[in-house]
Amino acid sequence: MPTEIERTHHHGSHRHLITEYDEPPTGPPAPVHAIVVPTIRHPRWLKHAARLAGYLGCPLVSLHSRNWSSAAQAERVVPPEVDLIAIDIGDVGQLNLPAFATDALLRGTIFDRVTDLSAKRNVGLALARMTGWERIVFLDDDIEVGALHEVSRAAALLDIYDVVGMRIGGYPDNSVVCHAYRETGGRQDSFVGGGALAVETTRNVSFFPNVYNEDWFYLLGEKSVRPLAVTGMVKQRPYDPFDREGRARDQEFGDVLAEGVYWLLDEGSGRGWSAAADHRHWERFLIRRRKFVEHVLRRVRASPETVKSDPKSMEASLLAALGRLSRIEPKFCVEYVEAWLEDRIRWEKYLGGLPKYPGRVGGAAEWLIGEGSRRTDRGHR
Repeated sequence: MPTEIERTHHHGSHRHLITEYDEPPTGPPAPVHAIVVPTIRHPRWLKHAARLAGYLGCPLVSLHSRNWSSAAQAERVVPPEVDLIAIDIGDVGQLNLPAFATDALLRGTIFDRVTDLSAKRNVGLALARMTGWERIVFLDDDIEVGALHEVSRAAALLDIYDVVGMRIGGYPDNSVVCHAYRETGGRQDSFVGGGALAVETTRNVSFFPNVYNEDWFYLLGEKSVRPLAVTGMVKQRPYDPFDREGRARDQEFGDVLAEGVYWLLDEGSGRGWSAAADHRHWERFLIRRRKFVEHVLRRVRASPETVKSDPKSMEASLLAALGRLSRIEPKFCVEYVEAWLEDRIRWEKYLGGLPKYPGRVGGAAEWLIGEGSRRTDRGHR
């Protein structure tokens, strides 16, 4: 049974929104047309994705940025038998992607997110639409796929579902606040995430907004979550979520938005979540969120010896989250949802106007990345 805190202030699981397959489907596997990996790490982290691409016989698209990762390095590291399209993402503003209203709303505020992860994933979606890839798999570079055949089995479910996630084992896939809740004994589940996600690219218009939990927004329709399943298992490498308090601070706005929206999905509003996400909802939810984070903080302070992580680091992270939470206003949450709805229309128009490069990945990549980026590929034109 849910605890009092779970009934009133926090939903520790949204799994009831997903169709779960305990075992991958036993029917014939479906082709995967590309593996897309956004990365900022050294290309040696691509070894699991390269192994999967070789097994599936599909291209590996690696999207690189920052000082530790580059297309040229990937060319040297990824085995020559793997069909590699490695792309350096330079200035995101130079990419041929839409100018999103959600970006404009956050620009210049404390909630602005300085990362290119969402842009990279959107590049993957656009590449698929331009080249005719109907089924692609997003895979983070810290994800290890053990049973490779489970990925093609998951792709077969895209005949029925828009999106099929894979369960993430190893280290749980959660925000900093939810990690703290779990460590203090809270019942905290993981949801479907972009770390291991098979998507059907021809019949949906979702995009990844540049906000934490962008993958949760990708899964949304205007009224409910899109047809969504989960199957199989992958493994995420462990990391310390409390290694810097800024991580929790940076996540808080996106965590509030996503948890607030999925609260409405859990409650099953007859109007649909976007109509129910009004000013009054966000007033109530921000109060719930503050009480929840304060509850977790009290648990850390009351029993520091029971947690595995450094309690001082956990406390600093939770205080950072509360500080950022205090700056979030209901009106701004309403404005973000409205901007996101506008951006869905903008993205649909953008996809409809993209040039077609059937079988010519190099040409599509050159059109997308603009002057601020470079690419390396193996024979693609």
